[in-house]
Amino acid sequence: MLSALAWTSLSVQANDNFETLKDSKKLVFFGDSITYGGEYVVLFERWLTVNHPELSLEILNQGIPSETVSGLSEPGHLRHGFPRPDLHERLDRALKALKPDLIIACYGINCGIYKPFDEERFNSYKDGLQRLKAKAEAQGAKIIFMTPPVYDKPNPKFNYDDVMKAYSEWLVSKRKDSWKVIDLHSVMKKKLADKQTKNPNFKYSRDGIHPGTEGHELMSQQIINFFAVKPPLKDHQPNAYGRLLMFIRERMRVQRDAWLTEIGHKRPMKKGKTIAEANKIAAENTVRIQQNLETIRKASN
Repeated sequence: MLSALAWTSLSVQANDNFETLKDSKKLVFFGDSITYGGEYVVLFERWLTVNHPELSLEILNQGIPSETVSGLSEPGHLRHGFPRPDLHERLDRALKALKPDLIIACYGINCGIYKPFDEERFNSYKDGLQRLKAKAEAQGAKIIFMTPPVYDKPNPKFNYDDVMKAYSEWLVSKRKDSWKVIDLHSVMKKKLADKQTKNPNFKYSRDGIHPGTEGHELMSQQIINFFAVKPPLKDHQPNAYGRLLMFIRERMRVQRDAWLTEIGHKRPMKKGKTIAEANKIAAENTVRIQQNLETIRKASN
């Protein structure tokens, strides 16, 4: 829990960022399978729902498993029956259909295609992010980038996380050009090292790529810290907040899959419901969310 002094300092730093959030009507998350899984998106939305009910921000998850922003795909990926999807194949359609005011994008873990650092691959990653930023801003959206998470799978030949470190450091360096960047990688790396001093077997992800619960909590907290202007409400009813998460998660998933199907992409995936069907289910969950919030607030008074 942050001290009052720390929160005061944080609120000053984050005030402009919160204004961006307050001025937005639709926030779209782009990313790979980590974003598609979406637990960090759900946790962020729960924070927003509980702590800032005055905001009417629609949040859409548009992550796709295996996707890159670099347009690269390793030959070995074809064993899955398809090359890695490229964000830029669908980006124009997505921006036109969704018309976001704000975008949060998290790419990188797939963009080095699990090989040692290579300048050409690095340039493809940088070019992909620059094109994403240019297209988003041309459409009128503001964009925030998140550096990739830690890669924590041992490899006797090379350390792939060194590649992620280089990608992250470049992305953070773009702050000097007024890019908005949330540095997940360095925070996660330090937290991982701290945890492993107490438990050498600790990992954020079983496969080195996809964070589990603690990893998604850490991801969401970095986004919350980026925007936060006040400390979160005290959790008086953990079970009630758990139910709130369940309803937000169901709403996120049905809208995610419906819009991915509507917009179209080249990755083989199950089809989502129609937008009309998804909106109906989402509306039902919105009612449940509001009812649950009312229960929480009554218990807090």
